[in-house]
Amino acid sequence: MDLTPAPFRADLAEGPAGASAFWIHSEDGLRLRVAHYPAEGTSRGTVLLFPGRTEYVEKYGRTACDLSAAGYDTLTIDWRGQGLADRMLADALIGHVALFTDYQRDVAAMGAVAEALDLPRPLHLIAHSMGGCIGLRAVMDGLPVASCVFTGPMWGIQMSRPLRPAAWALSWGSGQVGLGHMFAPGTKPASYVISEPFEANLLTRDPGMFAYMRRQVAEVPGLALGGPSLRWLHQSLQECRALNRRPSPDLPCLTFVGANERIVDVPRIRDRMARWPRGTLEIVEGGEHEVLMEGPKIRAQLMPKILALFDSAAPAGQSVQTA
Repeated sequence: MDLTPAPFRADLAEGPAGASAFWIHSEDGLRLRVAHYPAEGTSRGTVLLFPGRTEYVEKYGRTACDLSAAGYDTLTIDWRGQGLADRMLADALIGHVALFTDYQRDVAAMGAVAEALDLPRPLHLIAHSMGGCIGLRAVMDGLPVASCVFTGPMWGIQMSRPLRPAAWALSWGSGQVGLGHMFAPGTKPASYVISEPFEANLLTRDPGMFAYMRRQVAEVPGLALGGPSLRWLHQSLQECRALNRRPSPDLPCLTFVGANERIVDVPRIRDRMARWPRGTLEIVEGGEHEVLMEGPKIRAQLMPKILALFDSAAPAGQSVQTA
């Protein structure tokens, strides 16, 4: 597999030393970016980190630091249409996808990178928001991970009951008349962390982490992404409905949801986790949508639980590999 070095802002990521990024291509020819954050010393496995909508590999540098200190490599990705990956429309600020299942092509490319780099096993998954939707299908379809962690997973999009039929109708109808590339109602071209004041944001209650995210996009404008397209909305609604009908995979799973979650559909998450035999749902008091981007106190509560899941899920007799 051809792994061409790609731009990477280690200073903005604030991740573990020795991180590197590569250009790769999906099977349908799109250029994607992946980043590898190595473990400190002897590795105990590799975390596949699936970012959410609008996100990019630098954003999880601090999370990768925590994982690295505990002995885990991290591999993460810029999904198609965001970060420095190929954008899907002439207007690069519109978040768009042709088919939601196309993200599984990116998952396959990411898996090929893990093989090419011979990253340590076992593999584990951390998936946030839209990445949680992508990750749920991936594990249902056999992604070879020993365990999975979801944070604020997009297994449904929060909206009022009266608005839901309108969202379905508008997002479907726009595609029929060639307007699926337009911004979904209520969204805008500007990056959320740039345009939204900290006091009103729905992502984190920690000003330092909000500044961390804002600084990344401000210094690398190419990372910026605005609202989703009407087609992305329709595809997302369809994917959430399709996944809701499927049984949970037989994997150890831990899902975190902020007590003040206002972006994804919490009842859908509760329903899924109630149907996950080896799954646990934890409500994070004081947390917003991005619990891994909360302050040190919350992150210090979450990370030991994540690591305990990974450690307990490692196959019996699993040999530790060096990175």
